[in-house]
Amino acid sequence: MDKLEQILGYCFKNKALLKQALTHSSITGNVAKNYERLEFVGDRVLGMAMAHLLFKTFDKDAEGLLSPRHTGLVRKETVAEVALKLRLNEYILAEPKEICHNENVLCDVAEAIIGAICMDSNFETAIEFVDRHWKYLINASQSPIKDNKTALQELAHRYKAANPVYEMVRKEGTEHEPYFFIKVVVDGLGEAVGSGKNKKLAEQNAALRMIKKLEGENAKK
Repeated sequence: MDKLEQILGYCFKNKALLKQALTHSSITGNVAKNYERLEFVGDRVLGMAMAHLLFKTFDKDAEGLLSPRHTGLVRKETVAEVALKLRLNEYILAEPKEICHNENVLCDVAEAIIGAICMDSNFETAIEFVDRHWKYLINASQSPIKDNKTALQELAHRYKAANPVYEMVRKEGTEHEPYFFIKVVVDGLGEAVGSGKNKKLAEQNAALRMIKKLEGENAKK
């Protein structure tokens, strides 16, 4: 735990909070001992902390530019990336151990760590933690973060086509490990299918496939 605290850049006064933030419900269903309640707090703190960071960093941007940045920086995939950078997968308490590499779990634990820091100290310290560990993602690109669905909608408008429509094609896998296939249709331009571990990711992948399809066809002209 000492090594993890060094990685986090924060030393807990109440070590039990850190252990709780790392404990998956597969170890205990007791909500006072697993990370679920701390994740609830951390999710809210992360959203507020990110708004704080973006407000300071992009002091000339309007709300319309800040919102997509915020969405991109608090989305599950981004939070899981930070969790791996902090090596949280090495410290998560779960059975089986494969759970420690699950994107949802990594995201939840990262948010639980933020919640634990907030509970162990104060809101300001939790904001400082987010500022420190998310800042590299903002500095990596000074252009607004745009998701694939937004990019496809803008591309469809340039072609003077209707808004993209998404529909479920099928669902595979088990109830605990589902896999979704989503089709996106842009009237007059075509369609594409994307897949993913959840509907949102499948939609994003479908949009990306459609963008590549349209850009490829445009390049041939």
